Amino acid sequence: MATYQSHQGPGPQVLSASTITGDDVRSPAGEDLGKIEEVMLDMTSGKVTYAVLSFGGVLGMGSKLFAIPWSALELDPDNKCFVLDVDKKKLENAPGFDKDNWPSFADNKWATQIHSYYGSRPYWEI
Repeated sequence: MATYQSHQGPGPQVLSASTITGDDVRSPAGEDLGKIEEVMLDMTSGKVTYAVLSFGGVLGMGSKLFAIPWSALELDPDNKCFVLDVDKKKLENAPGFDKDNWPSFADNKWATQIHSYYGSRPYWEI
């Protein structure tokens, strides 16, 4: 779990990717939706594009991965987690992938589908 400092150090406005990796993701109702496994960057623009979320499985085995648009996540520094405004059922039905078959994050058709599913504006339009 990340340590979010408010007076010294990076603070909640600027965090290292390694600090975010492993953070919990919850619904607004407090449901556990998984953990952030990776943070994806657009190397051309320098923007953070997606958090790769692991969800399901037991002890990390059989869990499915999801690309969550970065703009769909909200940092909750008080609870040291991120909030994603979806319930477990919607996440279970979301387009996902397994650890051995990642999608092409640069595929605009795929990316548009992901942003549409989560109701977020595509990062390349922001």
